[in-house]
Amino acid sequence: MARQQMQSVRLDGEDIVSIRRELRRYFHQSFDLFESLFDLLKSDDVFYQQSEPTRHPMIFYFGHTAIFYINKLVTAGVLQERLNPQFEALFAVGVDEMSWDAQSDRLRWPSVDEIRSYRQSVRICVDGLISTFPMRLPITQNDPFWAIWMGIEHERIHIETSSVLHRQMPLEFIRPHKDFPLCLSRGDFLENSLIFFQGREVTLGKGDEDHGLYGWDNEYGFERYKVESFEASKYLVSNGEFMDFVAANGYGISQWWDDEGLKYLKIRNSTCPPFWIPHDNGSYTYRALCEEIEMPYNWPVEVNALEAEAFCRWKSAQKGIDYRLPTEAEWEVMAQVGEVEEDVFDDSKANLNFAHYASSVPVDTFSHGELYDVVGNVWQWTQTQMAPFEGFKTHPWYDDFTEPTFDGKHNIFKGGSWASTGNEMVRTSRYAFRRHFIQHAGFRYVIGEGDNDILKQARIDALYESWNKQYG
Repeated sequence: MARQQMQSVRLDGEDIVSIRRELRRYFHQSFDLFESLFDLLKSDDVFYQQSEPTRHPMIFYFGHTAIFYINKLVTAGVLQERLNPQFEALFAVGVDEMSWDAQSDRLRWPSVDEIRSYRQSVRICVDGLISTFPMRLPITQNDPFWAIWMGIEHERIHIETSSVLHRQMPLEFIRPHKDFPLCLSRGDFLENSLIFFQGREVTLGKGDEDHGLYGWDNEYGFERYKVESFEASKYLVSNGEFMDFVAANGYGISQWWDDEGLKYLKIRNSTCPPFWIPHDNGSYTYRALCEEIEMPYNWPVEVNALEAEAFCRWKSAQKGIDYRLPTEAEWEVMAQVGEVEEDVFDDSKANLNFAHYASSVPVDTFSHGELYDVVGNVWQWTQTQMAPFEGFKTHPWYDDFTEPTFDGKHNIFKGGSWASTGNEMVRTSRYAFRRHFIQHAGFRYVIGEGDNDILKQARIDALYESWNKQYG
């Protein structure tokens, strides 16, 4: 059931029997949740539809998470033979389009039933390994069981990213599902205000220790930051607050957008956030996972980083104050002061992990200190580009997970969304997407010392030059 998700399994302890049992449960729950999400598609024909023109049809993602287990187990030396070499090549690459004008390859996809059968074979294979393969505790990054955990956490990422693609699929191809309920609490937006945070030093990164939890390679190492005092919006920016920007023709006035944002507007022909549906009378409705509803003005707006930055430029001009997105380090200050310092976020205190709904909730529902939604509801864009911490080492079993994101084109977002599970709920996790990508992501704004657009672009250019020399 979507509303009964486990938290990320711990890798330490002394009871191997208990760890095996917990891991088996975690694996099957991940597998089941991912497959139940695809029950939202009305028929097998829909698996061959593209909800997003620069991404593969949904059949690719349905096969991708299964072949990932096998490919990583082969790489780790756990398996000596593949289950289906053709599938394990066909479904391996193509998750991130890496270019706005890329098109899905004209590939010959297998039938949905063939992939269902393959997924069942993978389920049996991995379950058998969890049950019988020699285990030593604690499990660390070079342990064969790490490859299994990697497969589970990878599938949990795709539970969320596939749900984003499902929200982009025309409703005629989607059906409701009892495991994915919608929040019914909706209302007018609340006036936002600013909360002061005293400057402090923070350390990001988990060093070289696993701390008992699975981690992606970009989480390791550390950096120390001196964060100057700043103020942050009490609430995430709501649909109602963002509506002022849309009503002021914010998408039609070029001065609010940088060059990358203007390219996005031209390619997408966007006039409003991606999950808003405009109507001829000037009103908007809202696309939830499985249905179209009246605009929930007090829910967080979902936009990409370019839209969030454009809003901040517009708001700065209206108020005569420089509003911007927070940095990754400033989010850490908010998390620490907001009493969410625990290693794994508590889904009883935040809209995470499908624990409440398969949708956002009003922005004044879950408080964390003086702020709301420091974690949960929607991811929060930061102005920080993904870059390695001091001591970063690429994990050899998944060398294309993080390295492509060091190019200056990927911004970090923090805190998780209603669809975030597993490692996405760990405080030290770091996820980044291209700034134009659509996710269950929104933002809060801050005022305080920070980069202007010139300094930001210089940093992006420097990151790209460094990345291109090392990885390009």
